[in-house]
Amino acid sequence: MKAIKRILIANRAEIALRVMRTCRAMGIETVTIFHEDEIGLPHTFEADYSICLGNGELKETYLNISKIINIAKDFKVDAIHPGYGFLSENAEFAAQVVKAGIIFIGPRPENIVIMGDKKTSKLALEKINAPLIPGYHGDNQDSKFLKEQAKKIGIPVLIKASAGGGGKGMKIVERIEDFLPQLESAKREALKAFGDDTVLIEKYIQNPRHIEVQIVSDNHGQHFHFYERECSIQRRHQKIIEETPSMALDDSLRKKICESAVEMAKGINYLGAGTVEFILSPDNEFFFLEMNTRLQVEHPITEEVTGFDLVELQIKIAKGVKLNLKQKDIKQKGHALEVRVYAEDPDNNFLPTVGKISYLGKSEHCRLDIGIKSGNQVLLNFDPMLGKIITHGNTRTQAINKMKKALTEIPFLGTKTNIQYLLRILDHPNFKEAETYTSFVETHKSDLLPAKLNNEQLSLALAAFHLSEKESQKLCIEKRDDIWEKLNSFRNA
Repeated sequence: MKAIKRILIANRAEIALRVMRTCRAMGIETVTIFHEDEIGLPHTFEADYSICLGNGELKETYLNISKIINIAKDFKVDAIHPGYGFLSENAEFAAQVVKAGIIFIGPRPENIVIMGDKKTSKLALEKINAPLIPGYHGDNQDSKFLKEQAKKIGIPVLIKASAGGGGKGMKIVERIEDFLPQLESAKREALKAFGDDTVLIEKYIQNPRHIEVQIVSDNHGQHFHFYERECSIQRRHQKIIEETPSMALDDSLRKKICESAVEMAKGINYLGAGTVEFILSPDNEFFFLEMNTRLQVEHPITEEVTGFDLVELQIKIAKGVKLNLKQKDIKQKGHALEVRVYAEDPDNNFLPTVGKISYLGKSEHCRLDIGIKSGNQVLLNFDPMLGKIITHGNTRTQAINKMKKALTEIPFLGTKTNIQYLLRILDHPNFKEAETYTSFVETHKSDLLPAKLNNEQLSLALAAFHLSEKESQKLCIEKRDDIWEKLNSFRNA
């Protein structure tokens, strides 16, 4: 078994703190890295050691493989944890870490290569009879040929960047005459975002749900699933609200989809934690979408319902430990929900916002995974996600009610956020009935607009806000909370 006494976390903000928390519990020292603009954020001073990467662009800081590995060598770390985003699914980074004699807390580089490209992953999974969406994912990228493939598949189809993610290079084609201009647009986006304009064509499943399965594989041939998460509430292909278990699955379908994910992990000899993502059709057919070869943003809800620390399992696997587990030992208990709080203005086309966080608040009803503290400035150069709020209850209704309470108790004063938007989703009757599909946000777009205040409510709200701003230095925190709660009640009226 390999010894891991010190870990460099090649990431920032809330995920750096999340990994740090588990390391601390395991008695492992941590090294964090940060951009010069981030000085004062919690991850820059809560580790045992913290190193400034300078003030350059991301390619010179968080995406600078040689710089990060040199820091790891200087501090004699035993392992590197990549978190999610940045270099977490970069096969070259994983390979260079291993070449430097450092443990990479993640999958083998070849796992990342196979599953990091939508085309190669489908080719690999065809060999093990994985449930694939009907489509074309071959090498021929001739426009006329691809159009003919779209006709064979049948409209509507989805054009997807092979190397892509996050909705970039993705276009829905509902009329065959629109195919060529949409193809050109998708390729242009893909080339700009990923340096590769290769696309694949798939049958577009209408009104699907997004179901993903958490898998964990050790180096001793053991592959486990930690059940599913539903991530259907999305905006522009980016997840907003995640929950587990999915209300769309009965025990039989849950067993099938989870076992399918495990078979895929076995089929590619996977190592570490990963997530197999599926599309679930309205008639309960499920199809492989993609695999994320890293820890997911939404991993906390799996931890809440199973009781396992996924980061701890990642570290144990990296050490070479054989997990003392059987699949029957992993059970779901209760219901968990996660929302992502963004510095953005949903009422102004979701434009990113800035400002200083003057007050965060706290709540006993949730787990708060966050990378900022009161007094920190929201930075435009990074992902606008400020943090994640996670709740757990015996039932889905209980988890939702806890989330609504937590969202009102943690106001993120100082900048505009999507909190009120999240509350409107949670209060929507279709969400309450678990009628959640990937088109939910667009379908109910008008329902999710803010309610218009009458003159009396608007006057009271403006007065409360003005008093809060004017007296912020004089009033105690409890009084400011009262004012903020009144303002929220006006907005929700």
